[in-house]
Amino acid sequence: MPFQLPDLLPTQLELFLRAAGVVLGSAAVGWLLARLFFKALGRYARRESTFLAQAVGRHMCQPASWFLPVLVISFTLPLTLLPSQALEVARRLVETALLTTFAWCLVKAVDVVQALVERYYQITSEDNLRVRKLFTQLQFVKKLTVSLIIFVTLALVLMSFATVRKIGTGLLTSAGIASVIVGFAAQRSISNLLAGFQIAFTQPIRLDDVLVVEGEWGRVEEITFTYVVLRIWDERRLVLPLNYFIEKPFQNWTRTASQLLGTVFLYTDYTIPVAEVRAELQRLVAAHPLWDKRVCVLQVTDSKERTLELRCLVSASNSSQAFDLRCDVREQMVHFIQQHYPESLPKTRTLTAPTDQPFTSAIAAAE
Repeated sequence: MPFQLPDLLPTQLELFLRAAGVVLGSAAVGWLLARLFFKALGRYARRESTFLAQAVGRHMCQPASWFLPVLVISFTLPLTLLPSQALEVARRLVETALLTTFAWCLVKAVDVVQALVERYYQITSEDNLRVRKLFTQLQFVKKLTVSLIIFVTLALVLMSFATVRKIGTGLLTSAGIASVIVGFAAQRSISNLLAGFQIAFTQPIRLDDVLVVEGEWGRVEEITFTYVVLRIWDERRLVLPLNYFIEKPFQNWTRTASQLLGTVFLYTDYTIPVAEVRAELQRLVAAHPLWDKRVCVLQVTDSKERTLELRCLVSASNSSQAFDLRCDVREQMVHFIQQHYPESLPKTRTLTAPTDQPFTSAIAAAE
């Protein structure tokens, strides 16, 4: 008599339906828990007006809505009663999804920390030197942390497979030769990475610093692992490698403070009354809203063949205001000289000898 399976054993279809029900039910429970948690967090944030709760709800809602269902599935997976081989495959898939969604939550947690720092430290204020120092380090540390999270997650996912572990063991035996080859190939990238560490902590440049590089004036918009983006005054972007700021000279107008002196040069005739022009400069600058009340000086800095060089030196709280102040001072001072001393504008003199001179009379007779 042939051997028959008992009728009580579940069929393949029943196993599939049971496993699907357990997985879908666990996912639904996890999704419901996430929704309830963030709904309660949203109500608390509206009632207490706490920025931390708002930041967590804004950044963590989406990744947590994926992580919690996968977490619940990982706990209930043995209830599916799958065969050992199928259960092992399902367990690998769930572990991979769990590691991936957890890494996503960690990356978003870094965004929450960044949002909190940006909340309490405003980079838009005028005296923002300490804030720019902090933001420069924060940006570099954030990029490094996110890169490490992604790298570790990828390594854990790959090392969970036996085949990958065997390949990794074989590769370690030739790591000496490989490291030399990779070192030569990635020499420039590694030097840029080390330059990034140096810039982040010694800070020759910071976010929102005003620089003059390659003859271009602009602000530091972004600092990455390998390059710096400089926003030029006319909305262009100048991209420079990090090594540039370690190896080559450049001007940093906000290295220790944002205050700056602006220079305006005027070229006039020798007949200009310097004292009156100096008084007009002081009157004009004293009423100007961009002047920070530190420096207002007019000096005769040079005397050329036909003109005097007058230098107006004024101060402002930052480079943008200094540029606007210089333009206004130049326009108003030129207008003042035109209106009050037009005879002192630059001119070229020609001296004509009288006709009764002997030399002149001889030339006239010859003609």
